[in-house]
Amino acid sequence: MTQSRNLGFIGLGSMGSAMAPRLLKNGHVVIAYDIDGAAREDFAAAGGVAGESVAEVGDRSEIVFTSLPSPQIVRDVAAELAETRVRIMVDLSTVGSRASMDAAVALADRDKAFADAPVSGGRAGALAGKLTLMLAALPAVQEEVTPLLSHFGKVIPVGAQPGQAQTMKLINNIMSVVALAATSEGMAMGVKAGLDPRVMLDVLNVSSGQNSATKDKFPRAVVPRTFDFGFATGLSLKDVRLCLDEAQALGVPMMLGNLAKTMLDITAAQFGPDADFTMMARVVEQWAGVEIG
Repeated sequence: MTQSRNLGFIGLGSMGSAMAPRLLKNGHVVIAYDIDGAAREDFAAAGGVAGESVAEVGDRSEIVFTSLPSPQIVRDVAAELAETRVRIMVDLSTVGSRASMDAAVALADRDKAFADAPVSGGRAGALAGKLTLMLAALPAVQEEVTPLLSHFGKVIPVGAQPGQAQTMKLINNIMSVVALAATSEGMAMGVKAGLDPRVMLDVLNVSSGQNSATKDKFPRAVVPRTFDFGFATGLSLKDVRLCLDEAQALGVPMMLGNLAKTMLDITAAQFGPDADFTMMARVVEQWAGVEIG
C-alpha cells in the first residue's frame, strides 16, 4: 500500500464511481465532487467525503483526479482547479489531445502540473482494478502519480507531453470499433451459412482473425444476447469523432474509421445513444436477416 495521501476526485459517473472507491480502499483520504447529488451521497456512504464544489475539492487535495464526459468540461474544471491549492490534476477522461493541452496550459499558468492519463477497460475493469492507463506527463509528475494510478490497473507511460496519451487512447478506441464492425459482419455471415457462433469464436480466437470483439465483446455481450458490455454508443461516437478530427488535423486518412463512425451513427439512430455499442451487431443482424447467438 502506498502512503496515505489527501486526494480529490471530480466526476462520479460510470467510470469515476468505480475508480474513486479504489483510492479509499487503498488507504487514501478522498474528497469527491459530481454535479449529481446522489452520486456524491453514494461516495460518502462508501467512506469518502462528499465535496460541494470543484473549488472545495481542489483546496482540500494535493492531487485531483478527473473523470469527465467532454473536452469543454475538462477545460472548465482545469481552469477552476488552477485557482485552488491543488498541485497536480490527473485527467482520466477521453477528451482528445487539444483539450488536454489546453488544460495543461491553464494549470501551468498557476504553477500547477497536469497528467494526461486516459483509461481503457470499461466499468468492469475499473471495478476490478484491471484498467490499462496510458500516461503522458513530465517525468517528475509521472513518478509521483504512477503509484496512485496503479490502484486502477496497469500504467503504461507513452510520453512526456500532454495530449500524447489522449492520442494513444483515441487510436485504441477507433481500432476497437472497427474490429466490432468487422466482427459483426463476419459473425452474421457465418451464422447465416449455418455455422455455430460459439464454434466460430473458438476458431477465430486461435486464428489470425482474433481481435477484442471476438475475444471479449461477442462472447460476453452479443452471443448471450445481453448487449451489456458497458460502453454507450454515444460515448463511443464521441471518441471516434475526436479521433477522426485529430487524424484530419495530422493529415492522416481514416477510411475505415469513417465507416466505423457511420455504423455507430446508425446504431445510435436506431437504438439511442445510451444503448450499448455492441448493439451495432443488431444492426447487421437486421440487415442480414439473422440472429447471432
